[in-house]
Amino acid sequence: MHTGLRKILAWLARPCLIVTLASGAASVPAWASLGGDMESVDADQAAMNASEQITTSTEAYTVYELKTATGTVVREYLSLAGSVFAVTWNGPTLPNVRQILGGYFSEYAEAAQKQQGGHGHLLIRRPDLVVESSGRIRTFFGRAYLPQGLPQGVAVTDLK
Repeated sequence: MHTGLRKILAWLARPCLIVTLASGAASVPAWASLGGDMESVDADQAAMNASEQITTSTEAYTVYELKTATGTVVREYLSLAGSVFAVTWNGPTLPNVRQILGGYFSEYAEAAQKQQGGHGHLLIRRPDLVVESSGRIRTFFGRAYLPQGLPQGVAVTDLK
């Protein structure tokens, strides 16, 4: 595995806040951005200490733009059904991928470890999750989306 990718994965795999359900039977991340709901958008904003604005509202979805103090912009796409079906990012620093992928992070990390080389480019294409990420120092960009969660009439090219 490429040394740079190994370092990024180690950074992304650092411990996160875990909330135990009242039943004690399971635990889930305190955020669940991708696949989450409006509360997860609010939690991401607080965790990133980001400013928030609604950038687009269409008949099919609303885009919430979160801008961090470092200048990285994360856009979370919320369907009218109330589910985050996509997340995009760009900026001088990589966002906390564990946070923005929520419950999909472990699937992402597993697939990323299997991918060889890449020179800063990562492509994971699975039936339930697609992640495209690229960049180098001070220029990172990418998107993650749930193919089955795309609202009718929304194309992947709409996710910017």
